[in-house]
Amino acid sequence: MAESLHSDIAGNLAEVRARIAAAAQEAGRDPRAVTLVAVSKVHPAAAVEAALAAGQTVFGENRVQEAQGKFPALKAAHPDLRLHLIGPLQTNKVKDALALFDVIETVDRPKLARALAKEAAKRGAAPACYIQVNTGEEPQKAGIPPGEADAFIAECRDLGLDLRGLMCIPPVEEEPSLHFAFLREIAQRNGLEGLSMGMSGDYETAVRFGATLVRVGTGIFGARPVQA
Repeated sequence: MAESLHSDIAGNLAEVRARIAAAAQEAGRDPRAVTLVAVSKVHPAAAVEAALAAGQTVFGENRVQEAQGKFPALKAAHPDLRLHLIGPLQTNKVKDALALFDVIETVDRPKLARALAKEAAKRGAAPACYIQVNTGEEPQKAGIPPGEADAFIAECRDLGLDLRGLMCIPPVEEEPSLHFAFLREIAQRNGLEGLSMGMSGDYETAVRFGATLVRVGTGIFGARPVQA
C-alpha cells in the first residue's frame, strides 16, 4: 500500500509539473517562475512524505489546527519544507499560524492584517503574505472586495507586512480566465508580482495568465479521504 501511494503521488506530481511547464512555455514564460503548492489538506502525513520523496517541498493547508497535527515533525525532518496557509485565518489563530506557516495566502481584512503585523513584530520575523481578493464578489467567500483592494494593499504595506502578491478563488460556475486576468490587473497596477491562482481544474489556464503559485490537491493526492 505504501509503495503504491508513493508511486501514484510521484506519477501525479510528474504529470502536473509537465503540464505546468507546457503551459508556461506556451505563454512564453519560464516554467521555473511557477511554484507548485501541493495541497495536502485532509490527506495524511504519509501522503506528504510520498510527495517529499518525489521532490515536492511546498505544501498548502487550509486549517491551522490540522496542520499543527501533521507538519511540525515533517518540518523538523525536512528543513527545506515550506508550508502555505491557503484557508481562512481567524485572528485568534494568528500566533499559532506564524509559528508553523512560512506563507499566509489569505490576508483578507484589515483586522487580520493588523493582527499579523503585531505578531510578526513580536516574533521579529514576518511571513510572506498574499492578499485574498474576492474577484467574484461572492457573499459566502472570504476575500477583500475588488473595489477595496488598492486601499487594502496600501494599508498592508504601511503595516510593514511582507506583501508578495494576490490570491483568488474564482466562482465555480464562471470562466476562471476572466478572474485570473482581473487579479493580474489589480496586481500590476499595485506593483505586485506574486499571483496565487489556479487549482486542480484550471491551473494550466492560470499559468497562461501569469500565475506564480498554483495550488493543486486532487491532481496530486487524488480524491480527498472520506471523513468518518
